[in-house]
Amino acid sequence: MFHPLIARRRSDLSASPINWREATPLRNGLVLSLLLMFPTTAFAQSPDLEATCQSVAKGFFMMDKLAIGTIQSFPELKPPGVRMTYSTRQGTAPADMTDTFECEFDKTDRPHHLVRFCVSSTCYSPNEANGDRKRRFEEARILLERSEK
Repeated sequence: MFHPLIARRRSDLSASPINWREATPLRNGLVLSLLLMFPTTAFAQSPDLEATCQSVAKGFFMMDKLAIGTIQSFPELKPPGVRMTYSTRQGTAPADMTDTFECEFDKTDRPHHLVRFCVSSTCYSPNEANGDRKRRFEEARILLERSEK
């Protein structure tokens, strides 16, 4: 049964003064704004954190230039972090980069203090049981502190 307050019959819609099948400026503007709004929220990243993580990666690999592919930052997470694909070979296409480098920081504002970083599946942190990994973390932390002074 049809209830007049809940829905209208299709025949009633066609008799409406507004032709919904016709592209109107209001409708076009609404569609455009929705399309623009969604990618903006998907790409709400932190270029500052991304640059800092790239600096950590360059220091770890002892390279001035490191080819970076896809990069994602997550400033809203606790701790804030960055994940990126990379290649130590220049000229590598971003789609061919499968190695990952991840950084975690204590906060999003400078100076950034490194909490942990991972190269593929190997992670480095200050409370690492492995002495070599702990030392590599301390080296990366010191290089980052020097670069942010």
